[in-house]
Amino acid sequence: MSSALTLVTAAAVAAPVVLGLAGAIPSRIANRSGPLMARLANVLAWTAFGLALAVLTGHGFGQAQSLTLLSIDLPLDSGAFAIGVYVNAVTVIMLTLVSFVGALVSTYARNYMAGDPAEGHFHKWLLLTLASILTLIVAGNLLMFVLAWMATSLSLHRLLLFYPERPAAVMAAHKKFVFSRIGDASLLIAVLLIGSTLHTLDFAGVYAAMEGLEGPLPAALQGAAWLIVLSAALKCAQFPFHGWLLQVMEAPTPVSALLHAGIVNAGAFLVIRMAPIMSLSGPALDALAVVGLVTLAVASLVMLTQTSIKVSLAWSTSAQMGFMLLEAGLGLYSLALLHLVAHSLYKAHAFLASGSSVDGFRAATPKFRDGGPQPWHWLVAFQGALLMAIVAGFVFGVDPVHQPALIVTGAIIAVAVAQLLLQALQLEDNAALLLRASAIGTLVCFGYFGLHAVFEYAVADSVGAVAPSTSRFDLILSLAVVAVFIGLLVLQHLFMRIPAPLRQAIQVHLYNGLYVDVLVTRLITRLWPLRPAPIVS
Repeated sequence: MSSALTLVTAAAVAAPVVLGLAGAIPSRIANRSGPLMARLANVLAWTAFGLALAVLTGHGFGQAQSLTLLSIDLPLDSGAFAIGVYVNAVTVIMLTLVSFVGALVSTYARNYMAGDPAEGHFHKWLLLTLASILTLIVAGNLLMFVLAWMATSLSLHRLLLFYPERPAAVMAAHKKFVFSRIGDASLLIAVLLIGSTLHTLDFAGVYAAMEGLEGPLPAALQGAAWLIVLSAALKCAQFPFHGWLLQVMEAPTPVSALLHAGIVNAGAFLVIRMAPIMSLSGPALDALAVVGLVTLAVASLVMLTQTSIKVSLAWSTSAQMGFMLLEAGLGLYSLALLHLVAHSLYKAHAFLASGSSVDGFRAATPKFRDGGPQPWHWLVAFQGALLMAIVAGFVFGVDPVHQPALIVTGAIIAVAVAQLLLQALQLEDNAALLLRASAIGTLVCFGYFGLHAVFEYAVADSVGAVAPSTSRFDLILSLAVVAVFIGLLVLQHLFMRIPAPLRQAIQVHLYNGLYVDVLVTRLITRLWPLRPAPIVS
């Protein structure tokens, strides 16, 4: 083993280990020295980020590297349980991203939690949660991946129950706990099906076996793909299992930031990690795209009616997760990974800075012309946005024949830019602002396709390609995706023109999330009764 390989894998192992060892400190001891525990957590979180940078520097986007520290053969020729690491481009990107977000959250939490009687307990479980996430990212074995998946959920559960005297926090944690256990079971069964079929549980072995697979996907792997879709949908709080994500605001703000910027993305990471299997799953991948599209549409509508900043951000997370799984369902894994990185950084900042968001509402707002957008406004906005997207796609070599799914997402970007231009056209004295909006729209289109090209190059050897499909269902799905985004844009601008009684009724129903979570909550509490949360000592 070369020295470079040794350093890369050693740094990948050390990143979660240093956090896990400190997180093993008993809560009573940690609480006796809360400020000291806070400083320790902060130093170790930044140390983990430094180790992630070492992995990024030493490995870059080169060939995959793996290291096995311990291996135990399993019966029935279903592979082995192994403790080790697997480092490829996806690992490097995710390890750097999550460790950076974790370090920022830890720094913020040091001041936020100062003086709390359970300050040490909080930082202990924050470290354990970060350690579990990083273990999930670097895991080289599917069973190790599942154990880290479960540990992440259980560690987060303790953070969500940091204030057990708050009924809303307890109920949200309970629902999340139930959904997580279903997701855990689904993922475990999927892994066992993969092991029994491919006779290996190492990621390197699974990828190699899938490259040599000929013919249609075996029934066991097809079943595993459906279970992976279920597990990813539950982890990403997809409709109708989204309610808990909106109700965890009773937990400390650093927990919300870590959850929305990091942990909830694990579902998309799971699909990307299992891309070689998912790419051949056909119907399962289509189902993932449909789930993402439905969640995106519902959450986007509900988000517009919310009056609480944090609740609105939570609905935004649900919508973004839907968008991310939609991209993965369309086979655009590199784009989904780009979306994951951008969303994590944005959402971490949004939650940590949510307290100062009120200042934005106090600022002066531009004046819009009365009467709403005129027909020529719509025409100019859509034509301009479409032209920008087409030019940017042409510059970066987008092929409509071989990349039809990318054309769909390009159309989504055009709709987003059209919204920007439409707002600029409605402003009074809009010449300068329209010019600025056009420049921003052009940068968005070129940045979107440019970053996609960069990420596609970076992870080309880490994910399997999805063959272009010309089936009727895929065509209908593509048209539905574009129609949903155009419909959301049109509804946002024309909603106030709906007669008042109907508009108010729609707004009330949307504000309450169409009451779906109420039914889900009743079902869960009947099937799995809520027990009082333990008080932190």
